[in-house]
Amino acid sequence: MKLRIPGPTPVPASVLAQMSRPMINHRGPEFAALIAEITEALKRCYRTRSDVLTLTASGTGALEAGVVNFLSPGDRVLGITIGFFGDRIADIAESYGAIVHRLAAEPGNAIDPNAVRDALRRAPDTRAVLVTHNESSTGVTNPLAEIARMVRETDALVIVDAVSSLAGIDVRTDEWGLDVVATASQKAWAAPPGLAMVSVSERAWAAQRIARMPRYYWDLAAAKSWLTRGQTQATPAISIYFALAEALHVLEQEGLDQAIARHTRLGQRARAGACSLGLELLADPSVASNTVTAIRVPVGIDGNAIVSGVRDRFGIELAGGQGSLAGKVFRVGHLGWVTDGDIDEALSAIRDVLAGLGHRLPTTARN
Repeated sequence: MKLRIPGPTPVPASVLAQMSRPMINHRGPEFAALIAEITEALKRCYRTRSDVLTLTASGTGALEAGVVNFLSPGDRVLGITIGFFGDRIADIAESYGAIVHRLAAEPGNAIDPNAVRDALRRAPDTRAVLVTHNESSTGVTNPLAEIARMVRETDALVIVDAVSSLAGIDVRTDEWGLDVVATASQKAWAAPPGLAMVSVSERAWAAQRIARMPRYYWDLAAAKSWLTRGQTQATPAISIYFALAEALHVLEQEGLDQAIARHTRLGQRARAGACSLGLELLADPSVASNTVTAIRVPVGIDGNAIVSGVRDRFGIELAGGQGSLAGKVFRVGHLGWVTDGDIDEALSAIRDVLAGLGHRLPTTARN
């Protein structure tokens, strides 16, 4: 099955091969060297000199760690939500007792940074702003640098879900003043699922020392302490660490800027190809994501039939809509180890399935 979903993503053969390596002692010198190599490579990709910590977890684990380490029950939080995953991190904060005000945009739109400024002025005691950089449920990228600039006018922390952006869309952690940035291995990093990564600024560490949300497995101070010994607090997913080290090597061989440019090209190709089929994109073009494209299901067509038809006839896995968009959109992932030819192949399959479902293709797209 060929994955054209927002994650897990395609993985290079050299990365998969690392998964078959024999186990090593996670309290020994070989693992210490491995985690040190990974940590330094991640810092380069994050464009940060701050701490970057790894956890055996999903992206949601990274988001939970990004909340519980830096907030206390009763803290006022601004949750910027433009889709399913913006709601998820806000839900996590609420579940631990934060008072979350949600600043939302209609599906397909990004948040206006000036609205963030206005919201913070109305609530000057806001302790943190939660923002999803790239909302994979809607195919929209928030203007993170501009949002962070508004937040930096206050004392609030900037806590970022960069799960589906980092390594595929530019993120400049230090330059933009981002305090906590969470991501996961199975996205643009082109590694298997299983590892979460979180960066922590000095400002965030100061907040962590007084934060009172409960945490144990997600305790990033403990993770930092164990890292100084070249270890993790609990048994890590050693095979995924092997794979991530190779994925980072592949990424650095390509070059981070070149990988971001490739994702930009793939995003443009996917959007142009969808439009050539007479389809309508969900995202406003000015904020369209370069890692995933959300496409509106044509009137009178069953969205699930598009996804299942492309899977069953062509062996290509697309993603359906999430939450309120279920059945209304389908999504094409173009992050990770993906080429122009992969996008063309997916678009060709979508064209053939749509034609069979009765969608009237533009004349130029019929052959």
